[in-house]
Amino acid sequence: MIIRSMYEIRPAARSAGRPPLRSVGAMQSTPPGAPSAPSPVVARVEALAKTYGSGTGRVAALDDVSIGIRRGQFTAIMGPSGSGKSTLMHIMAGLDSPTGGRAWLGDTEISALGDTELTVLRRRRVGFVFQAFNLVPTLDVSGNILLPFELDGRRPSAEERAWIDRLIDSLGLRDRLRHRPHQLSGGQQQRVAIARALATRPDLVFADEPTGNLDSRTGREVLALLSAASQEYGQSIAMVTHDPVAASYADRILFLADGRLVEDRGRATAEQISAFMLAMESAA
Repeated sequence: MIIRSMYEIRPAARSAGRPPLRSVGAMQSTPPGAPSAPSPVVARVEALAKTYGSGTGRVAALDDVSIGIRRGQFTAIMGPSGSGKSTLMHIMAGLDSPTGGRAWLGDTEISALGDTELTVLRRRRVGFVFQAFNLVPTLDVSGNILLPFELDGRRPSAEERAWIDRLIDSLGLRDRLRHRPHQLSGGQQQRVAIARALATRPDLVFADEPTGNLDSRTGREVLALLSAASQEYGQSIAMVTHDPVAASYADRILFLADGRLVEDRGRATAEQISAFMLAMESAA
């Protein structure tokens, strides 16, 4: 199961004890009407490079990429197939290691961490929303939402429990808590995945094509939920997508091509995003 493999420490590593990591504070949001000020950077990469193979078969998936994602910002990462967008997300989430350059989550340089430390970091400070939902089929909705806590060997605190209850109500899952994934629609399964991703109040949520398995109406509902998590709760979100409609919900859009960052722009309409993507492909 993919979600367990990202959160669980291998038995040999677990016996060495749990490495210390700083606790994650409550998410902050800007009060309505307050003057906007630059938010702190929650994740960044500098001169990031990732190559596969060697010699004539060498492929550069990422080439000298430097970006920062600010707290509370909903960022879309776009690009044609093979542009490096998924590789960038995997390195920033601690799922892959760079060939060159450095990556940070907050003040933690994740490109310098070992496997055990990365596992604990992902469990406590990163949330994931996948195209295929990746719910555990033998667990009900409640069990799936609480899975990161179970794998961390603890129960939610009273404050965390209140936050999870708030998520359950806002996502319309209260009457589905005892249902298993096969008893839910695709949209309901993705809502559970979003609740699980937000439950620990992570530094950053990574969403990988979160609407790819949904019809257009349900997809828009999921995108509205992600946007609300950013705007109302101050949650930082990085979403990989090829869909201009999905990207139009983001505050910021990063365009990659051939492993390099080619454009960094603010909110745009689906039509504007489509036009830029077509221009990129024509220039390739």
